[in-house]
Amino acid sequence: MSVLGWLLPAAPIVTGVLLLTGRFVLGRRLDRPAPAIAVGAALIALCLAIAATAARPAVRFPLFDQIPAGLAVDGLSAVLVLTVTSVSLAVLLFAAGEFAPDESRARFFGLMLVFTGAMLVTVTATDLAVLLMGWEVMGAMSYALIGFWWREPKRVGSADISFVTTRAGDLGLYFAAGAAFIGTGSLDLDGLAGADGPWPDLIAAGVVLAALGKSAQLPFSFWLSRAMDGPSPVSALLHSATMVAAGAYLLLRLEPLLAATGWAATLVAWVGALTALLLGVVALAQRDLKQLLAASTCAQIGFMVLGAGVGAVAGGAAHLVAHAAVKSLLFLGAGAWLSALGTKDLAELHGAARRYRLVGASFGVGMLALAGLPPLSLWATKDTVLSAALEHSPVLYAVGLAAALLSAGYATRALLSVARPVDAATRTDTEETGTRHVGLLERLPLPALALGSAALGVFALPLVDEAWRDLLGTGPEPSPGLAEMAFSSALVLLALAATWALMRRGARLQAAWASPALHWLHLERLAGLLVARPVGALATALARFDDRVVDGGVRATAAAGRFAAALAGHRIEIRVDRLVTWVGRGTRRLADLARRPQTGQVHTYYAQAAVLFAVLILIVLLVR
Repeated sequence: MSVLGWLLPAAPIVTGVLLLTGRFVLGRRLDRPAPAIAVGAALIALCLAIAATAARPAVRFPLFDQIPAGLAVDGLSAVLVLTVTSVSLAVLLFAAGEFAPDESRARFFGLMLVFTGAMLVTVTATDLAVLLMGWEVMGAMSYALIGFWWREPKRVGSADISFVTTRAGDLGLYFAAGAAFIGTGSLDLDGLAGADGPWPDLIAAGVVLAALGKSAQLPFSFWLSRAMDGPSPVSALLHSATMVAAGAYLLLRLEPLLAATGWAATLVAWVGALTALLLGVVALAQRDLKQLLAASTCAQIGFMVLGAGVGAVAGGAAHLVAHAAVKSLLFLGAGAWLSALGTKDLAELHGAARRYRLVGASFGVGMLALAGLPPLSLWATKDTVLSAALEHSPVLYAVGLAAALLSAGYATRALLSVARPVDAATRTDTEETGTRHVGLLERLPLPALALGSAALGVFALPLVDEAWRDLLGTGPEPSPGLAEMAFSSALVLLALAATWALMRRGARLQAAWASPALHWLHLERLAGLLVARPVGALATALARFDDRVVDGGVRATAAAGRFAAALAGHRIEIRVDRLVTWVGRGTRRLADLARRPQTGQVHTYYAQAAVLFAVLILIVLLVR
């Protein structure tokens, strides 16, 4: 059993590391077989996940010979490892067809596999130490993948913003780990809610900060907009089953901790509901398909966060699984059209679903599921979360229901944009430019994901939800009645009809409210005022400290060495003189090496920490 627990994350991580290192050793010769190797590794990981779901392996080991740590597959993590490996296989299969032979494919697929393996470490970790390792490596890989085309400054800038924003939130997890160790003497996840005194509140504060940052909830949502500059397969994996879902997973996993503090559960519930509402407005205003999908991810993750806040762990987990299928499908469809037609603009995508019928049909299923149309998946999972919200607060339920109606609005708008006929004025231009064929490997995963988008909501239906809760190991939870489901369905249908009617009349969004929503509520500018400037000031202070204290101390040591060498030259034999000279030279070289990492740049320190955690994960997986 323990071998299976090791192999599950090790298979993608080791393969990914071998591809990355082999790329430097063998050069471009590894780019040709890299897609096949990556897809094979993803398939092996999926088989291991299926076996782990049945066997439920658990691994325990001492970390640094002092801290008990481990990996385990229980009910919630079993669901997540199946979701992560399934979506990863679909995305890598699509990427194998999309990435041209002249791309650095070994580097791309190596990063994607390590990214997947880090998420598997995160969802199977039984303690904060191992979870932090996976958490940080996942963040580092997302940085490398968003900025994959590193010769384009805009993409690299977007990667920097995404990296620094999520790292700022991740500091909360370090704070939580420190508070947990002091309060409980352990980092075990199951024991966090049992800490005495003020420690549960401090742990919860750190966990909430890290989870909201990772899952792009308010006020961190803007980084997900910038992450859209990465390749489409990266967006598909990032938004569906890995990094953005990690924060929601952590809150669902630690729901007892949130409930024990009281205030944390309330805060999480309201942040999730408001994110679902406000980012739904942002999605409705977008003219770029990938930006619309990114804003909808923030909104849909908001429902999962709301579920964690109101105690609907089973409902939130069901929404997470169904959303992973839906959003990976939609991003892959958008990526296929971007490669074929060269545009993401909704106005220029008219007729795309008609020209590429398999892509269009699959995309349509995903968009209708995103809209909450019964009986597709997200209809049932949303209602399960909203039913629990209703028991907590009618106002919270009303906000969540309004967010669900916005989902119907922006999904319908996107679907009608790609399904409507090509405008006569632009028909010729579109036909001339849209000549690329969508390959077999790009089309292959779409029907399977469409099937999942349609059917995975079954876990939230009244006849199946009890078995679903037993699988997850949760207690009784509120479930929607037939009247409640019929009411929400009627409202969704009305929202669909209203959006369709408005678009047929050519109605446009009013600039008074559309402009802030189009720019993601100016959250990035606000973060620049409240976060970037203080962090910049801190970095400047650290740089001065490095120059005047750390570097000054090193220079003083070197000067003392030179003085000692000069003194010894007058008093001691020539051999001793040479020895002291070597000491002085060595000290100067050490001083130069010590000064190199001291850049004063916060993202450099974070990158160094991420590399350290990657090395620690490999040591744990390969040595233990």
